[in-house]
Amino acid sequence: MLDELDALTAFAIALIATAALTPLTMRVAHATGAIDRARGRGLAPGGTPLLGGLAIFGGATIAMLVVLPVSDEIRGILAAAAVITVVGAIDDRFDLHPLLKLAGQIAAAVLAVRGGVTVDNVTLPFAGRLDFPNAGGPLTAAGLVVIMNVVNLSDGIDGLASGVCAISAAALAVIAFDLGSNEGGVLAALTAGAALGFLIHNFHPASVYMGDCGSNLLGLLLGCVAVLGSVKTNAVLALIFPLIVLALPFLDTTFVVLKRMKYRRPVYAADQEHFHHRLDRIGFSARRTVLYLYAWTLSLAGLAIALRFVPYSDNGGTLHLGWAAVMAGLGLLELVASAYLVYVLEILKFKRLDAARLRRTKPAATEEEIDADVAARLKTGEFEAVRRETEEFERLG
Repeated sequence: MLDELDALTAFAIALIATAALTPLTMRVAHATGAIDRARGRGLAPGGTPLLGGLAIFGGATIAMLVVLPVSDEIRGILAAAAVITVVGAIDDRFDLHPLLKLAGQIAAAVLAVRGGVTVDNVTLPFAGRLDFPNAGGPLTAAGLVVIMNVVNLSDGIDGLASGVCAISAAALAVIAFDLGSNEGGVLAALTAGAALGFLIHNFHPASVYMGDCGSNLLGLLLGCVAVLGSVKTNAVLALIFPLIVLALPFLDTTFVVLKRMKYRRPVYAADQEHFHHRLDRIGFSARRTVLYLYAWTLSLAGLAIALRFVPYSDNGGTLHLGWAAVMAGLGLLELVASAYLVYVLEILKFKRLDAARLRRTKPAATEEEIDADVAARLKTGEFEAVRRETEEFERLG
């Protein structure tokens, strides 16, 4: 019977193996020409080796084979991981057409589902059990594809995807063990270990990028963890836990995709509208940006864990008023924190930067004039110019 010690063992093996294999993948990337070029959605200047996902695959695979019994589900996950890693590696080198990448993601998801990573029913709060036996496989596969793309699209700054995935997987491991899904807990732990082992080389300034082979792989593993470690348990709120833990990349991707659709741009086209781009445009350093996003992910993970461990309900629909108030307060704090990051950091700090720029040329500028200038620049996206002019202003005193 798997237990928490097995999870810690899997975490350590995956971390050490991934950290040790990453320098080798860097040499492979240089030898094959899989080198990052400056792209529309990233903040890096280019020239960094890709294929770090190969190390993540190696570390996770070693940990799975050493710690987990090789069940049909694990075979399916391993096969799916191999497929998506290969497809991603080819894309890192040759830039596959988006439809080919999607086909690879679907193939990987189908392999995982055929191995048993599938959800045939969920239990919803106040609604009870919802069954979909015939649609369970296709819905699960679609969900896995969505999570792969969510993680892939959010990978645009040193250490962001690896750090967020490590935090998310660690939180899901805690939840999985409490729900009695020990296999899912061990899988989550080794996913966290592999992501953290890669982060050693990937934190700013990164010496290697995971590439599409890594971001798609981590997305697949997190999706499988969500299914095995939470949703498949039929516990109340089981579907909610992964959505809260992974809320940051989901929100980021949702905002970006909706904006692309609004301006009739291809959904798969790279741009600079992700949260990390916006934080960069208002003057945050790469490290400060990623640390703020880590903190946001940690707060979401903490809320998900609290939902599982705080006794606010008897699981029969009866709320315990005091603890329910505590959870409502925690949820409100999370909403406030999210609003702070999305609104205050993007708008109000930008206003301070723009005020410094405007008053350099017009010392008597009024608040109304500053607000009008901010509104105009928010529409045009001219943040970078504001930062450069502000830095020059501060340099000159």
